[in-house]
Amino acid sequence: MKTILALLLPVILYVNAAAQSNFYKLSLGTGAGITQSFADLNKHDFGLSGYGTLDYYLTPFISLGMEGQFGEINGGDVYKDPNMRQFINTYKAINLNGKLALGALIDYNHSDFANAIKGLYIGAGVGAIMNKMKFVVREKPDGSGYIFPGKDKSTDLLVPLNLGINFNFTDRSGYYRYGLNVNYQSNITLGEGLDGYDDSPIRFRSGHPDIYNYFSIGLKYYFGPMGLSIKSLY
Repeated sequence: MKTILALLLPVILYVNAAAQSNFYKLSLGTGAGITQSFADLNKHDFGLSGYGTLDYYLTPFISLGMEGQFGEINGGDVYKDPNMRQFINTYKAINLNGKLALGALIDYNHSDFANAIKGLYIGAGVGAIMNKMKFVVREKPDGSGYIFPGKDKSTDLLVPLNLGINFNFTDRSGYYRYGLNVNYQSNITLGEGLDGYDDSPIRFRSGHPDIYNYFSIGLKYYFGPMGLSIKSLY
Protein backbone atom coordinates (compact mmCIF):
# COMPACT_ATOMS: atom_id res chain seq x y z
CA MET A 1 0.00 0.00 0.00
CA LYS A 2 2.81 2.40 0.88
CA THR A 3 4.48 1.61 -2.43
CA ILE A 4 1.30 2.43 -4.36
CA LEU A 5 0.88 5.74 -2.49
CA ALA A 6 4.52 6.61 -3.11
CA LEU A 7 4.01 6.04 -6.82
CA LEU A 8 0.73 7.98 -6.98
CA LEU A 9 1.92 11.02 -4.99
CA PRO A 10 4.17 12.46 -7.74
CA VAL A 11 1.35 11.99 -10.26
CA ILE A 12 -1.14 13.81 -8.00
CA LEU A 13 1.31 16.64 -7.40
CA TYR A 14 2.03 16.96 -11.13
CA VAL A 15 -1.66 17.09 -12.07
CA ASN A 16 -2.34 19.67 -9.36
CA ALA A 17 0.62 21.83 -10.45
CA ALA A 18 -0.35 21.54 -14.12
CA ALA A 19 -3.79 22.95 -13.30
CA GLN A 20 -2.29 26.08 -11.72
CA SER A 21 -0.77 29.13 -13.36
CA ASN A 22 1.19 32.17 -12.28
CA PHE A 23 -0.02 35.66 -13.17
CA TYR A 24 1.07 39.25 -12.61
CA LYS A 25 -1.04 40.99 -9.98
CA LEU A 26 -0.81 44.58 -11.32
CA SER A 27 -1.57 46.23 -14.63
CA LEU A 28 -1.35 49.68 -16.19
CA GLY A 29 -3.65 50.59 -19.05
CA THR A 30 -4.20 53.48 -21.41
CA GLY A 31 -6.41 54.15 -24.39
CA ALA A 32 -8.95 56.43 -26.03
CA GLY A 33 -12.53 56.42 -27.18
CA ILE A 34 -15.77 58.24 -27.85
CA THR A 35 -18.22 59.74 -25.37
CA GLN A 36 -21.93 60.27 -25.96
CA SER A 37 -24.10 62.45 -23.74
CA PHE A 38 -27.61 61.68 -22.49
CA ALA A 39 -28.42 64.83 -20.57
CA ASP A 40 -31.35 67.28 -20.56
CA LEU A 41 -30.81 68.21 -24.22
CA ASN A 42 -32.42 66.41 -27.15
CA LYS A 43 -29.27 65.97 -29.23
CA HIS A 44 -26.89 63.35 -27.84
CA ASP A 45 -23.62 64.39 -29.45
CA PHE A 46 -20.18 62.71 -29.46
CA GLY A 47 -16.78 63.72 -28.08
CA LEU A 48 -13.27 62.30 -27.77
CA SER A 49 -11.71 61.18 -24.49
CA GLY A 50 -8.61 59.39 -23.19
CA TYR A 51 -8.12 57.28 -20.08
CA GLY A 52 -5.57 55.62 -17.81
CA THR A 53 -6.05 52.70 -15.41
CA LEU A 54 -4.24 50.94 -12.56
CA ASP A 55 -5.63 47.55 -11.52
CA TYR A 56 -4.82 45.02 -8.79
CA TYR A 57 -5.80 41.40 -9.49
CA LEU A 58 -7.07 39.29 -6.61
CA THR A 59 -7.26 36.46 -9.16
CA PRO A 60 -6.72 36.60 -12.93
CA PHE A 61 -10.47 37.23 -13.26
CA ILE A 62 -11.30 39.48 -10.28
CA SER A 63 -9.77 42.94 -9.99
CA LEU A 64 -9.98 46.20 -8.07
CA GLY A 65 -8.80 49.33 -9.81
CA MET A 66 -8.67 53.05 -10.38
CA GLU A 67 -9.46 54.87 -13.62
CA GLY A 68 -8.95 58.45 -14.75
CA GLN A 69 -10.53 60.07 -17.82
CA PHE A 70 -10.15 63.38 -19.61
CA GLY A 71 -11.80 64.72 -22.74
CA GLU A 72 -15.02 66.24 -24.01
CA ILE A 73 -18.72 65.52 -23.56
CA ASN A 74 -20.95 67.37 -26.02
CA GLY A 75 -24.65 67.84 -26.54
CA GLY A 76 -27.41 70.01 -27.91
CA ASP A 77 -27.64 72.29 -30.92
CA VAL A 78 -28.41 75.96 -30.52
CA TYR A 79 -30.29 76.01 -33.84
CA LYS A 80 -32.17 72.68 -33.51
CA ASP A 81 -32.70 72.17 -29.77
CA PRO A 82 -36.26 73.21 -28.81
CA ASN A 83 -34.83 75.27 -25.94
CA MET A 84 -31.91 76.50 -28.10
CA ARG A 85 -29.22 75.07 -25.83
CA GLN A 86 -25.77 73.58 -26.53
CA PHE A 87 -22.72 72.67 -24.43
CA ILE A 88 -19.15 71.36 -24.62
CA ASN A 89 -17.89 69.95 -21.32
CA THR A 90 -14.09 69.52 -21.08
CA TYR A 91 -14.35 67.10 -18.21
CA LYS A 92 -12.06 65.07 -15.97
CA ALA A 93 -13.24 62.03 -14.03
CA ILE A 94 -11.81 59.51 -11.60
CA ASN A 95 -13.35 56.36 -10.19
CA LEU A 96 -12.63 53.27 -8.11
CA ASN A 97 -14.09 50.08 -9.53
CA GLY A 98 -14.27 46.30 -9.34
CA LYS A 99 -14.55 43.84 -12.22
CA LEU A 100 -15.55 40.18 -12.47
CA ALA A 101 -14.58 38.21 -15.59
CA LEU A 102 -16.33 35.18 -17.06
CA GLY A 103 -13.27 33.00 -16.51
CA ALA A 104 -13.97 33.00 -12.77
CA LEU A 105 -17.33 31.32 -13.34
CA ILE A 106 -16.89 28.82 -16.19
CA ASP A 107 -14.67 25.89 -17.21
CA TYR A 108 -12.97 27.21 -20.34
CA ASN A 109 -10.25 24.56 -20.78
CA HIS A 110 -12.34 22.24 -22.95
CA SER A 111 -13.81 24.77 -25.38
CA ASP A 112 -11.95 27.06 -27.76
CA PHE A 113 -14.85 29.52 -27.76
CA ALA A 114 -15.11 29.63 -23.96
CA ASN A 115 -11.34 30.08 -23.75
CA ALA A 116 -11.50 32.96 -26.23
CA ILE A 117 -14.14 34.86 -24.21
CA LYS A 118 -12.93 34.06 -20.68
CA GLY A 119 -11.76 37.68 -20.42
CA LEU A 120 -15.33 39.02 -20.83
CA TYR A 121 -16.21 41.03 -17.71
CA ILE A 122 -18.74 43.23 -15.96
CA GLY A 123 -17.93 45.88 -13.37
CA ALA A 124 -19.16 48.80 -11.31
CA GLY A 125 -17.67 51.53 -9.16
CA VAL A 126 -17.98 55.00 -7.70
CA GLY A 127 -16.17 58.24 -8.42
CA ALA A 128 -16.45 61.91 -9.30
CA ILE A 129 -16.62 63.96 -12.49
CA MET A 130 -15.18 67.47 -12.65
CA ASN A 131 -17.22 69.43 -15.19
CA LYS A 132 -15.74 72.47 -16.95
CA MET A 133 -17.76 74.20 -19.65
CA LYS A 134 -15.67 75.07 -22.69
CA PHE A 135 -18.81 76.32 -24.38
CA VAL A 136 -22.39 76.75 -23.14
CA VAL A 137 -25.13 78.86 -24.69
CA ARG A 138 -26.27 81.54 -22.26
CA GLU A 139 -28.67 83.56 -24.40
CA LYS A 140 -31.02 82.81 -27.24
CA PRO A 141 -29.37 83.45 -30.63
CA ASP A 142 -31.88 86.19 -31.40
CA GLY A 143 -31.13 87.92 -28.10
CA SER A 144 -34.72 87.61 -26.94
CA GLY A 145 -34.07 85.97 -23.61
CA TYR A 146 -31.93 84.09 -21.12
CA ILE A 147 -31.50 80.28 -21.24
CA PHE A 148 -30.80 79.65 -17.54
CA PRO A 149 -27.27 78.21 -17.63
CA GLY A 150 -25.74 76.56 -14.61
CA LYS A 151 -22.17 76.77 -13.37
CA ASP A 152 -19.05 76.89 -15.56
CA LYS A 153 -17.39 74.46 -13.12
CA SER A 154 -18.96 71.79 -10.94
CA THR A 155 -18.28 68.37 -9.44
CA ASP A 156 -20.79 65.52 -9.42
CA LEU A 157 -20.74 62.01 -8.00
CA LEU A 158 -20.33 59.33 -10.64
CA VAL A 159 -21.41 55.67 -10.87
CA PRO A 160 -19.63 53.84 -13.75
CA LEU A 161 -21.00 50.53 -15.07
CA ASN A 162 -18.62 48.52 -17.26
CA LEU A 163 -18.97 45.77 -19.85
CA GLY A 164 -15.83 44.75 -21.70
CA ILE A 165 -13.31 42.12 -22.65
CA ASN A 166 -9.56 41.63 -22.29
CA PHE A 167 -7.51 39.72 -24.84
CA ASN A 168 -4.18 38.84 -23.21
CA PHE A 169 -0.85 37.85 -24.79
CA THR A 170 2.15 36.10 -23.27
CA ASP A 171 5.76 37.26 -23.11
CA ARG A 172 8.87 35.12 -23.70
CA SER A 173 8.51 33.60 -20.23
CA GLY A 174 5.03 32.34 -21.07
CA TYR A 175 3.11 34.65 -18.71
CA TYR A 176 0.42 37.15 -19.66
CA ARG A 177 2.29 40.45 -20.05
CA TYR A 178 0.27 42.45 -22.60
CA GLY A 179 -3.44 42.95 -23.17
CA LEU A 180 -5.90 44.50 -25.57
CA ASN A 181 -8.96 45.97 -23.85
CA VAL A 182 -12.34 46.86 -25.36
CA ASN A 183 -14.76 48.51 -22.92
CA TYR A 184 -18.25 50.01 -22.92
CA GLN A 185 -18.95 52.20 -19.91
CA SER A 186 -22.21 53.88 -18.89
CA ASN A 187 -21.70 56.68 -16.36
CA ILE A 188 -24.60 57.85 -14.19
CA THR A 189 -23.95 61.30 -12.70
CA LEU A 190 -25.67 62.27 -9.45
CA GLY A 191 -26.11 65.96 -10.16
CA GLU A 192 -27.07 68.45 -12.87
CA GLY A 193 -23.63 69.77 -13.81
CA LEU A 194 -22.85 67.52 -16.81
CA ASP A 195 -24.56 69.74 -19.38
CA GLY A 196 -23.91 73.10 -17.68
CA TYR A 197 -27.60 73.76 -17.05
CA ASP A 198 -27.86 72.64 -13.43
CA ASP A 199 -29.84 75.78 -12.48
CA SER A 200 -32.41 75.29 -15.24
CA PRO A 201 -36.08 75.62 -14.36
CA ILE A 202 -38.13 72.44 -14.00
CA ARG A 203 -39.61 72.71 -17.49
CA PHE A 204 -36.12 72.18 -19.01
CA ARG A 205 -35.32 69.05 -16.97
CA SER A 206 -35.88 65.50 -18.17
CA GLY A 207 -36.54 63.98 -14.74
CA HIS A 208 -33.73 61.41 -15.00
CA PRO A 209 -30.01 61.59 -14.06
CA ASP A 210 -27.56 62.93 -16.62
CA ILE A 211 -25.63 60.07 -18.23
CA TYR A 212 -22.71 59.79 -20.60
CA ASN A 213 -21.54 56.60 -22.29
CA TYR A 214 -17.92 55.90 -23.16
CA PHE A 215 -16.72 53.35 -25.71
CA SER A 216 -12.95 52.84 -25.57
CA ILE A 217 -10.12 50.68 -26.87
CA GLY A 218 -6.76 50.46 -25.11
CA LEU A 219 -3.65 48.50 -24.17
CA LYS A 220 -2.68 46.93 -20.84
CA TYR A 221 0.72 46.04 -19.39
CA TYR A 222 0.90 43.44 -16.60
CA PHE A 223 3.69 43.60 -14.03
CA GLY A 224 4.55 43.39 -10.33
CA PRO A 225 4.37 40.49 -7.86
CA MET A 226 3.20 37.09 -9.05
CA GLY A 227 0.02 35.37 -7.96
CA LEU A 228 -1.00 31.73 -8.25
CA SER A 229 -4.23 30.83 -10.02
CA ILE A 230 -6.02 27.57 -9.22
CA LYS A 231 -7.04 27.49 -12.90
CA SER A 232 -4.74 26.95 -15.85
CA LEU A 233 -4.56 30.19 -17.84
CA TYR A 234 -2.48 29.20 -20.84
